[in-house]
Amino acid sequence: MSGPLVAVERFDLRIPGVTSLKEKRHVVKTLTGSLRAKFNVSVAEVDHQDLWQRTAIAVSAVGAEGYHLRKVMHEVERHVERWFEVEIIDRELSLLGPE
Repeated sequence: MSGPLVAVERFDLRIPGVTSLKEKRHVVKTLTGSLRAKFNVSVAEVDHQDLWQRTAIAVSAVGAEGYHLRKVMHEVERHVERWFEVEIIDRELSLLGPE
């Protein structure tokens, strides 16, 4: 019997247009809310909370099939790439299963 799989993708992002933490929070909140609503994934800011023009977010999804999770995460990547207020510095996808 196989168990659930978890996909986790971390995005290191630059937010070049902001000049304050308040502006940054607005960009991050709008992006993360959009990802949650469109893809039904979990999203959290996981690093660089104190820097104006940097952030790292992690996106996760749970499912039974690796193919489906990779497809969802690919669509998440495309969504982040098209978000005009941020630039992707780096990204890392992990697919985790039962041990």
